[in-house]
Amino acid sequence: MRQTGRRWLIIDRRAMSIRLTILSHVRQMAADRNTSLPPISDSLALEDLGFDSLVMATMVARLEHALGFDPFARQDVTYPVTVGDFIRLYEADARSGRIDTGLPR
Repeated sequence: MRQTGRRWLIIDRRAMSIRLTILSHVRQMAADRNTSLPPISDSLALEDLGFDSLVMATMVARLEHALGFDPFARQDVTYPVTVGDFIRLYEADARSGRIDTGLPR
C-alpha cells in the first residue's frame, strides 16, 4: 500500500512540475511581449491568451528545451483547445514512457 501511495506522489510531482513549467512559460511569454493575461484556468481557451501562432510555436520550442520533449512531434497529436488541454497533452506524453523527461516516473 505504501508503494502505491508513493507511486502516486511521484506521478503528482511530475505532473505538477510540468504544469508549473508550462504556466511559468505562458506568463513569461506574455511578459516578454508586455501583454496582460486573463486569469489562467484549465478552461481558458488558448486563443484567449492573445498569443499568435508564432508566439505559440516559440513557447512550444522553449518548453521542449525546458522539459526535454515535444508532444507535437507525434503524428497522432490532437491539437489542444484550452490551457488544460495543452497541459494534459504534455502530461500524457511524459507518462507515455516514449520520452525521457528527466523527472521521476
